[in-house]
Amino acid sequence: MSEAAAAAPQGGGDVTPAKMRMVVAASTAGTVFEWYDFFVYGALASIMAPHFFANLPDQQAFVFTLLTFAVGFIVRPLGALVFGKIGDSTGRKGAFLITITLMGLATFAIGLLPTYADIGVWAPILLVACRVLQGFALGGEYGGAAIYVAEHAAAGKRGRSTGWIQTSASIGLIGALAVVLAIRSGMGEDAFRAWGWRIPFLISIGLLAVSVWIRLQLEESPAFQKLKAEGQTSKRAYAESFFEWRNLKIVLIALFAIMMAQGVVWYTAHFYAQFYLERILKFDSPTVNQFMIAIVVLSAPLYMFFAWISDRVGRKPIMLFGMILMLVLYFPGFQMLTRAGNPELADALETAPVTVIADPADCSFQLDLTGGAQQFRSSCDIAKSALAGAGINYQSEDGPAGSIARIRIGAREIQSFSGAEMDRVELNAARAAFLARTPADAPAPERPTLGDALAAAGYPAHADNAKINHILVFTILAGFIVAATALYGPQAAALVELFPTRIRYTALSLPYHIGTGWFGGLLPATVFAINTATGNIYSGLWFPAIVTGIAIVCCVLFLPETKDRDIHA
Repeated sequence: MSEAAAAAPQGGGDVTPAKMRMVVAASTAGTVFEWYDFFVYGALASIMAPHFFANLPDQQAFVFTLLTFAVGFIVRPLGALVFGKIGDSTGRKGAFLITITLMGLATFAIGLLPTYADIGVWAPILLVACRVLQGFALGGEYGGAAIYVAEHAAAGKRGRSTGWIQTSASIGLIGALAVVLAIRSGMGEDAFRAWGWRIPFLISIGLLAVSVWIRLQLEESPAFQKLKAEGQTSKRAYAESFFEWRNLKIVLIALFAIMMAQGVVWYTAHFYAQFYLERILKFDSPTVNQFMIAIVVLSAPLYMFFAWISDRVGRKPIMLFGMILMLVLYFPGFQMLTRAGNPELADALETAPVTVIADPADCSFQLDLTGGAQQFRSSCDIAKSALAGAGINYQSEDGPAGSIARIRIGAREIQSFSGAEMDRVELNAARAAFLARTPADAPAPERPTLGDALAAAGYPAHADNAKINHILVFTILAGFIVAATALYGPQAAALVELFPTRIRYTALSLPYHIGTGWFGGLLPATVFAINTATGNIYSGLWFPAIVTGIAIVCCVLFLPETKDRDIHA
């Protein structure tokens, strides 16, 4: 495909406004469903963790829940290859009818799953199986929707038309958060945590039915019909896409110059920001949901705005602006978020730094994802995992050989304990007691607790709602959202315009789902795990920052401008 712009009248001009509205509605319905599902799971990760990973300490259970969230993304490139081939060989419509049906049934099934208390280890296995099925189906969803709309759109309006697909993400997110908040408020926190978390998954079956019905009314896109009539449909989509350099080069440019950044920028703004407010800053769940609903509402018109602007000034400068803005915001943004959201925590981090003093031989790497017998049983591991679970920075200092680890908080020290001789139940109970804070009217415990020591040093158990600077928190989150929408808004049009029609579905879908699936979907677990391993609540941000920086360089050097290309050539 030539990199020179080819401005010419393009298909879509003969599509009536009514038909175009139907095309957009049908295509965006699947994307709404996609984001509803993934944000429901993200919003409920903390609540679902004890139901499916009850055999693990809280810190490991939460990381496993994030990885289960991520596993749906890991298999998305496989789905992209399978459904991309179907879409390029037999048609766009059939491919994304299959994908939305598989995705919807898997989402509904999560709401029916038995928990660990019911069937033991089979509970997390079944949860992972549902996420795999969702991810596999989603691998063919976005590419089909973006291509279908773009191939119907009139020349000069592809950005605006495909912008609806990007906006539908915010609709799905708003729906997910609103449903979670409404059910949570209506039935009470205890009932919601016990069984009410299932309801948001179960009611998704209605959205599935509407989406399938709408898509059944559609015809094939003009571009594919033209290709089929001329006998030019690809019989070698994989070979043409990935083994011919002229096309493989475009796949690599799409991945490194757009999709890597889109994955880490978008998921930092929407998912990791949510985890940060809840797990690190200790906001209560309703407050987190309210903030996330507010920024997602803000994002809806921004997708359309940046997509519309890209029809005029080009895709590349708008996406580049989003990448650069987010790169600038990563570290100062989250540091300001700590100060604005939990000033007591920010003060304590400065005035009462925490140090773990331990025999280095007693300490293991703080990312044990196996859930095995070790379970951070040494006194050093128990001290570090307890602090990481509380969202508190710590430094490490070598202690005498064979000594029990100590935790220095400001000028005070408290001794950890060894759980080497404890069984799983005893160890989890001992951990909980170690982190417990003694009520003011209760007698002092026989042994000083870490929770009491942290409280005495000024570390809050929860963010004080009255002390949250709501305006500043919203402003910081809004900055993240502006960056994410600037990058995501023009993206669908840019990706469609990069690839030739005969292999567009296959070649476009793979880099998209590697970017969103591996770089984006793994981001929350990766950042959280790096924070846990290093003892610093900001260190994990190096992952998205480095990825974004690489994408900026690739975008500047290699990404062509595509807004005036003839996508039917």
